[in-house]
Amino acid sequence: MLVTVDSAAEARRLAGAKAANLAALSGSGVRIPPWAAISSADFDRLADSELTELIREAYERAGGGAVAVRSSGLEEDGSAHSFAGQFDTFLNVTGLDEVLDKVRACRASAFSERSRHYRQGNGLAGEPAGMGVLIQRMVRAEVSGVLFTADPVTGRRDRFVVSAVYGLGEGIVSGAVDADTAILDARSGTVLETELGDKAERYDHAAGGGCVVTAVPEAERAALSLAKVDLAELHAAGREIAEFFGGPQDIEWAVADGQLWILQARPITARPAGADGELRIWDNSNIVESFRGVTSPLTFTFAAMVYGAVYDSFARSLRVPDRQLRQMREWLPNLLGSFHGRVYYNLLNWYRLQRIPPFYDINRRLLEVAMGVDESLPDEIAETLYPYEFDSARQRRAARARTTATFFWKFFRMDHDVKRFTAYFYEQYAVFDKRDYASMPAAETYRAFQKLHRDLLLRWGPMQMLDSTILLSMGVLTVLGRKWLPDTAPQWLTWAAARPGADVESAEPARAMTALAALVKSDDRLISLIQETEPAAIPAALAEHGHTELLAAVEAYVAEHGYRSPDELKLEVPDLREDPASLYLMLRDALRAPPETEGNDTAQEYLDQHLRGPKRWIYELVRRKASRSLAHRERLRFCRTRAFGSAKQILRALGRHLHSVGAIDRFEDVFLLRLDELSGAYEGKIAHDELRDVVAVRRRTQQRQSTLSAPPRFETRGAPYWQGNLDGWTAPQQDVGELRGTPSAPGIATGRVVVADRPQDVNGGILVTYSTDPGWVAALPNAAGLIIERGSPLTHVAIVARELGVPTIVKVKGATRELRTGMLIRMDGGNATITVLETA
Repeated sequence: MLVTVDSAAEARRLAGAKAANLAALSGSGVRIPPWAAISSADFDRLADSELTELIREAYERAGGGAVAVRSSGLEEDGSAHSFAGQFDTFLNVTGLDEVLDKVRACRASAFSERSRHYRQGNGLAGEPAGMGVLIQRMVRAEVSGVLFTADPVTGRRDRFVVSAVYGLGEGIVSGAVDADTAILDARSGTVLETELGDKAERYDHAAGGGCVVTAVPEAERAALSLAKVDLAELHAAGREIAEFFGGPQDIEWAVADGQLWILQARPITARPAGADGELRIWDNSNIVESFRGVTSPLTFTFAAMVYGAVYDSFARSLRVPDRQLRQMREWLPNLLGSFHGRVYYNLLNWYRLQRIPPFYDINRRLLEVAMGVDESLPDEIAETLYPYEFDSARQRRAARARTTATFFWKFFRMDHDVKRFTAYFYEQYAVFDKRDYASMPAAETYRAFQKLHRDLLLRWGPMQMLDSTILLSMGVLTVLGRKWLPDTAPQWLTWAAARPGADVESAEPARAMTALAALVKSDDRLISLIQETEPAAIPAALAEHGHTELLAAVEAYVAEHGYRSPDELKLEVPDLREDPASLYLMLRDALRAPPETEGNDTAQEYLDQHLRGPKRWIYELVRRKASRSLAHRERLRFCRTRAFGSAKQILRALGRHLHSVGAIDRFEDVFLLRLDELSGAYEGKIAHDELRDVVAVRRRTQQRQSTLSAPPRFETRGAPYWQGNLDGWTAPQQDVGELRGTPSAPGIATGRVVVADRPQDVNGGILVTYSTDPGWVAALPNAAGLIIERGSPLTHVAIVARELGVPTIVKVKGATRELRTGMLIRMDGGNATITVLETA
């Protein structure tokens, strides 16, 4: 029986996996060269003359002329064993006599010594199950290659791997030619990386059959063969084929006369253990505002504990039933992850959280904006994420009704609840802030840490309702804007309209820094002293020259804003109370800042022109709710900063105690411990002489981590830590000329770029940085414009920048890599464009 596309259902049983896959693909829409196959049984049951006639028919079905004759074993290309390279394949076979000869050779290869050793090595007992033979028309390939729809080494499904050579693909399959490689984003097809292969030789059709090997000219060796390939078309074909077969595929392809041909496809075998396990998406979009760069084990484990406990309390505050709470506790401790010292959101768990309040579709899309993620979660994944399950639809409806009613009760009481919580917080905080932990016994200091966790951090859960309030308010405001405002309304309008007001608490450090700068500018001697004296020596110099007013103002700044500093949530980073010298660096930069501008009222003017009457009244009602909620969030984050500041003081005191008793070499080594290890030292769960060895290992690990580049987003399946997810990752390159991002604050600025890792490094110009935290607010008066690679329009600094009228663009891919200090650029905050006018 001749196997063709018309017998797809029987193809695998009759003629093996290659024939079955081609038969299936023939109905998928991709372009495949004509083919036909001889079934395994026909070799045994047909007489030679009958078999010859069947082969002739197959040859004609394939179009005659030059064909490929391929083995198609009944055990080949399975999900566990590929039999790759074990059976014979012949390219560019011409004429019936040659085809007959090569078909028989393919059949015989099933019983070769090579095949027998493969079977033994893979524990396959018995004789081969059978061998079909495939005849397929050859295409005169200009470029050929292989496409893997998952990384064949790591199993990652967020990337495609493409290999390509000039001419036929025999050079890749045999390993004789060093191929070009491209890494594509699995969803978008964006080229993430390319690697130039040597491609010293190429395989082509020989005039009399078979292949001829020729040298590739030097100019072509130095160029990517992939330049002749439509990678978007190849990516689309790969996605279609992988979806068609329901799993990652190894696809052979060729380009001839400008057209893409799919030659065959098989499942990717030998993927790492866990490659088909649970999908996790790791994203650092918004978390880098709090935990920038390599973060200590103590900070990460403390933060992970806090996040899990707070959202557990949040779920309880919405009256989630106890049984469902127990289900949530299986994943709530895993809201964060740490890879090579970098902190990431375990993103799918955050989507699960959005299903607890009502309006999941709105919440998840606004969550993506608020977090600043670059990719929206596909609907087919988003719709499968639930925080818990119920035994019946009746239970689900009853619980949903109770949660929804509680949500709206809290939504309308949010102003009252925030006021009550902040009053409670500052009452408790005053107790922690006034204690001298350095002079307390270690056991008492540890009890203070436990009390901080119990009385402050665990009370925070209900305030996470504020995030849900913001998401809902901003979501409704966005919908109203799209419905009632012109299609040409600027992208930044919603964020600007909902700004929390000039008195927002997070802007206070910037205003206080401006006031300090004004005090210095009133005295030329002070200007010289601040600019010319080493920062650490400035306090003594001020006292020596009698500048008591400035000293008092600085002390007041530190007392009020000392916890609000760069990396303020990283326990290992000293704040201004411990290291006030960095304040003088920011003050020095503030002296060069341009005069303070008025806040930006462009949004109000636009609304006055385009929205009136009842619609404006409704819009204003929602806008005020969003604005108040954002202002509340800034106040609560000031509270969070102070709570972390108290934790920082307590943990540093515990570190000094461990150093004093010889458990660690330096007090700073405490930050290389995990929270459970530190607690174990005070609860009798770990021997003190274990800590020094743990610290030594972690210090070496952290030194290596600091040399690695970190992707902003990646996926894992199964056990996430066993695949070297970030090892060897390099940032994709792009041409500089114009960069784009997300508009956050309108305005146009032209100036020199200042790429900065710390706010102390800002000295005017257009500030470009990877991410910000609230400690950067004090640097804003010095900046003509602000460009942030990560983050969102809802970050603290973005909000304050709008208040101060500083043009701001966020989510600019590659900003810190492509823009260099000294470049002259023009940025348009309203349209989110950055144009390079002059390179550095």
